[in-house]
Amino acid sequence: MNILVKDIRFFDGSKEKSSIQDVWIENGKIAGVGKFQKPEIDHTIIDGTGKWMTPGFIDTHTHYDAEVLLAPALYESTRHGVTTVILGCCSISMVYGEPEDCADIFTRVEAVPRDIVLPLLERIKTWKNPTAYKNYLKTLNLGPNVSAFIGHSDIRIATLGLEKAVDKHYVPSRPELGLMKSKLKESMDAGFLGLSMMTTRWDKLDGKRFRSRSLPSTYARLKEFRALNSVLRERGRVLQGAPDIVTKYNMFFFLWESVGLFRKKLKTTLITLADCKANPYLWRFVLLVTAIFNRLLKADFKWQALPCKFQVFADGMDLVVFEEFGAGEEALHLEKLDERRKLLRANDYRERFRKDYDKKFSPRVWHRDFGDALILNCPEKDFIGKSFGEIALMRNVHPVEAFLDAAADFGKELRWTTVIANHRKNILEKLISSPDSIPSFSDAGAHLRSMAFYNFPLQFLKLVNDAQKEGRSFMTLEEAVNKLTGDLGNWFNLDAGHLKIGDRADFVILNPDLLDERVLAIEEAAFPEMGDMQRLVNRNAGLVEHVFINGKPAYQHENFNPEFGHAKGYGTFLEAIPR
Repeated sequence: MNILVKDIRFFDGSKEKSSIQDVWIENGKIAGVGKFQKPEIDHTIIDGTGKWMTPGFIDTHTHYDAEVLLAPALYESTRHGVTTVILGCCSISMVYGEPEDCADIFTRVEAVPRDIVLPLLERIKTWKNPTAYKNYLKTLNLGPNVSAFIGHSDIRIATLGLEKAVDKHYVPSRPELGLMKSKLKESMDAGFLGLSMMTTRWDKLDGKRFRSRSLPSTYARLKEFRALNSVLRERGRVLQGAPDIVTKYNMFFFLWESVGLFRKKLKTTLITLADCKANPYLWRFVLLVTAIFNRLLKADFKWQALPCKFQVFADGMDLVVFEEFGAGEEALHLEKLDERRKLLRANDYRERFRKDYDKKFSPRVWHRDFGDALILNCPEKDFIGKSFGEIALMRNVHPVEAFLDAAADFGKELRWTTVIANHRKNILEKLISSPDSIPSFSDAGAHLRSMAFYNFPLQFLKLVNDAQKEGRSFMTLEEAVNKLTGDLGNWFNLDAGHLKIGDRADFVILNPDLLDERVLAIEEAAFPEMGDMQRLVNRNAGLVEHVFINGKPAYQHENFNPEFGHAKGYGTFLEAIPR
């Protein structure tokens, strides 16, 4: 398909100044940028007057590992202009492990239905190594391009077996460490971007065998991390991980591992840089320390930062933040609702919960303020639109009592929300414009009932565009587009994010007049492949007019191309570019 886009504001993915151009696409590639007369060969004309054309956006932190097997078009990202996604984050991949192992490390952590994921894997998982996994993905009718990390938890289970992998007393032998390194090298030989790790212990196993143990990666000692990091450093690949986001202290280990004095730098990216309500001054310290490591100690370290409010939703107690303290873990360990209700009504449990809730100086991510938690839906209609704090005042009880009463009485029929971080616009602008951050951590494909950040690139552009309209620009639009595209492609060693002559034609055309409040909206939509569950999504009608992947129309004027998701020729598996 040959396409001529006329008179459009063209961003090539670099920081170079945008300009009004015609763009010629031929055989799936960018063939020319300039001013063109009507070509003699057959082509489609798109009028770009008043519109922007950017490279397709890159989502570097997803958990699409299950969804890509179920619905490889990945519609909820594609509709917002995302044309490349990265799987295998947070130590979780579905490469080496047996189906039950993969389900155990994925479904509870990422809040995806186990009764869908496990049978799927048992039915289709024939691959046992990275090359076979990559080749299987290539057989799918992929929507966006896909790339991947190999997960440390996946490697650990394949090497040690699940029981030893989650035994805090077990130390891998030298041969076992060597086997882990071999699996990492094998993954990079297959084109994987690097390794993902996890040290936050609130990410728990699902299933019956070792339910509520932390992910295998969290049991590794520094010697094991360093051994694997040495392979990444040698190959110039990326370490993606998470410090203990509750205590936060071990971020210094990751910063130090990235340092490039008298050795090669280690590209390292961690979750997450945020303006947390629980600790409103931490972001300043984190950015200061990171700048020292990157500028003075020659590290190559990037924090992942969401360019939007960090708003979460919950059905009853089904929310990952409860994993950060003992009483919350205790409730989430119970799968059966009647057992959980019995626990929530027990006086001794309520004492433990309130004790955890009232600890003012304990490390935390959630602000633990039920006065800052709005009830959206509930069988008790008088509760809707009120906070648990207001309910507590009405009933003359402590907010913890009000919440536990409601959670026990109504279970998953109790729907509520709170904003955990990024609530101050001026601070958010500082976080996303920092040279030490990248726009990331959408968690797309996970937490289907709790979060929706699929359109984070559009929210980023809205922040920058709004500031320019207000006459207080904190970065240029070119810098913003570069952060969302070319900079990410370069840093992650991907052939993506640019629109130079000869590049694959993955691009977005959007109407900047519609970068308005609708971009911030969150709603529910059916997810047929997950049993028609209602998942949270973003919708911004009319803003994204066209999404092309490999020069082919994927999404145009609120409609997907009929063959998109049903035919090949759109996305493919992108291997890391050797550096």
